[in-house]
Amino acid sequence: MTATAISAPPDRPAHKDRNVLRWLAAYTASMLGDSVYFLALGFAAAKVAPPTQVGLVMAAGAVPRAALMLGGGVVADRFGPRRVVIGSDAVRCALILGAAAALALASPGLWLLVVVALLFGVVDALFMPAVGALPPRIVAPDQLMRLQGMRALTIRFGTIVGPPAGGLVMGLGGATAAFTVAGLLFATSVPLLVTTRIGPLPSPSSGEPAKTGRDSGAWRELVDGLRYVRRHRLVGPLVVSGALCELGLVGPLNVGMVLLTQDRGWGSTGYGWIIAGFGAGAAAGALLLTVRGRIARAGAVQIGTLFAGSAGVGLIGVVPALPLAVAVALVTGLLCGICGGLGYALVQSATEPAYLGRVTSVMSLSSFGLAPLAYPLFGAAVGLWGAGPVFLASAGLGMTGGLLGLLTPAVRAAELPRKAGAAPEEGAADAADSADRTPEPAGAARG
Repeated sequence: MTATAISAPPDRPAHKDRNVLRWLAAYTASMLGDSVYFLALGFAAAKVAPPTQVGLVMAAGAVPRAALMLGGGVVADRFGPRRVVIGSDAVRCALILGAAAALALASPGLWLLVVVALLFGVVDALFMPAVGALPPRIVAPDQLMRLQGMRALTIRFGTIVGPPAGGLVMGLGGATAAFTVAGLLFATSVPLLVTTRIGPLPSPSSGEPAKTGRDSGAWRELVDGLRYVRRHRLVGPLVVSGALCELGLVGPLNVGMVLLTQDRGWGSTGYGWIIAGFGAGAAAGALLLTVRGRIARAGAVQIGTLFAGSAGVGLIGVVPALPLAVAVALVTGLLCGICGGLGYALVQSATEPAYLGRVTSVMSLSSFGLAPLAYPLFGAAVGLWGAGPVFLASAGLGMTGGLLGLLTPAVRAAELPRKAGAAPEEGAADAADSADRTPEPAGAARG
């Protein structure tokens, strides 16, 4: 790592910091590359394989990603998230451009796409924990919520712009052109990441060194990270709460909407309107976090929006008319956007910096590894009982995450960091003190 890569996070709003905007541009390019890559992979597979094998190709990358995600967190903490993110995007660039060259020079068949998907999944397992661990090293603690809002806006931009752009390139030049564009997008992010400055690793607030470094075993570091999550009074409950919410809501949002619109006769157009409404609401929630910068009583607000957002997902499954479903999806997206951004900001502000990669890997595993296991169960349940009851039951499961937060004093009282020298809100000083004392109990870092 170069000497110019390390500097203290500046005391300025995240949206006015050129270093933050540089990182955000790199992240945007990477997200767009992801979207174009997945579209190109699916259509390339569809040209050489039947539908069942296309599904296997698309799912191939999920296996190493889920299996290696926790190890990716160890790598991020051991070698530094900036190095891992730069290396991951460089490898993804080389991998995808290599696939484009292979497709241009020959017709290697399905095996090439399977190999690309598997290798991409391995690199993703390193990239996701590392990129999630970077925000606290780029901005001051009081700017974490704003940066999470900006990051969520970037993700929404990628999901809105990436697929149409990839489809256009695919139509003009085929899979070779689409893979080339994806590789060039990853290449664009690398120099931006190289010039992004990050803050030095602060000392643990507990006063004890974290067991992270090349002198300790990777397995020991992984176990230590899991133990840290389990014992932390704030991080542990928030991670479990988020996992329960994901398990409850990922089925309705990713599978249920298709089944619901078919059952109601709303068709693909209705599906598009509902998803667009949810996406617009989530983007509005991210924009709100970006503009506000900080929300008082963040833990209580996170719990409330989790309850209300889960209820909204359940309500979508029982409303009788498409316009009403779109309106509910819009409000639900807004609530979920606020809930997700607050949850991430609270976890990252409370986590010891040396554990950020491993904590992020646990959160990513629940979202991208465990939650998709609910897809077949949700589909089977809809086939047995219909969409409405299953949507409501899934919403109830999501609400258990809110119930866990409600029963956890550290979550109820949690506050986001204030700008240095700012006075606490009236009546919130005790809650803030309680949240600030939530880093792990004495001796937990020793295992």
